[in-house]
Amino acid sequence: MILKGVSAIITGASQGLGVAIAEMFVAEGASVLLCARTSSLISDVCSRLSRDLAEGQQVHGRTCDIAVPSQIDALVQEALALFPDLGVLVNNAGIYGPMGNIEDVNWEEWVQAINTNLLGTVYFCRAVLPHFRKRGGGKIINLSGGGATSPMPGISGYAISKAGLVRFTETLHKEVEGTGIDVNAVAPGVLATQLLDQAIEAGPEKVGRAFYDQMVKAREKGATPLNTPASLCAWLASPASRGISGKLLSAVWDPWKNLADHRDELKNSDIYTLRRIVPKDRGADWGDV
Repeated sequence: MILKGVSAIITGASQGLGVAIAEMFVAEGASVLLCARTSSLISDVCSRLSRDLAEGQQVHGRTCDIAVPSQIDALVQEALALFPDLGVLVNNAGIYGPMGNIEDVNWEEWVQAINTNLLGTVYFCRAVLPHFRKRGGGKIINLSGGGATSPMPGISGYAISKAGLVRFTETLHKEVEGTGIDVNAVAPGVLATQLLDQAIEAGPEKVGRAFYDQMVKAREKGATPLNTPASLCAWLASPASRGISGKLLSAVWDPWKNLADHRDELKNSDIYTLRRIVPKDRGADWGDV
């Protein structure tokens, strides 16, 4: 019960990874306010998770479109009324957006991907920060993806928003340094969710042959279990990860269960961050002025 007594907001919690994170948090003892755009789906998740709660544990669900700032403001105020000691925000809500070359996709849909994945997440952080600063600490967990570290032709809105989200995570870490607030990004791995189905349905012509083949392979041979990134999110929300901040952590490839042993080393290091590669990093003897 590593989250006993913890209260959290989890966005995009009506399906896929969001549900897995909610299940993990509740199983570990947290009280949660779950939100998503579809009221019937979020209601079903809340009903199921509310069946076997510990004494004092709460599960609530609300509709919220994170692309609309006023809805975020209302949700945060309600969360603080339910949980005066709110301590965790998990920004999981996200969409792929339109698929295809940038000159061919619907522009309004492309902008909507940026509004949802990047601006909505940034605004949610902005909305909870005054409370976290006042309480002397908090945990912000931003869900990233492959677009943060690799080009994704044909899914540019998603890729750009996720790359921006990781750099925002690093920047926000610097802004809140010394306040007790930890902010990290999670790369969950290839998941068998609705997003995978959307990429396969779009086809290689729109999402690129390499990405399409990766998605088909994940469907046929097994994607990353949802519990893997959900477990990392729970660990980052727990006191065990206190002081680890400003990092992009892979749920699949990084030894995150042992990172507390390297807390001091990570604190002043660029390990697990986005950085530019110069020629000497790849063994070349040119590039210096």
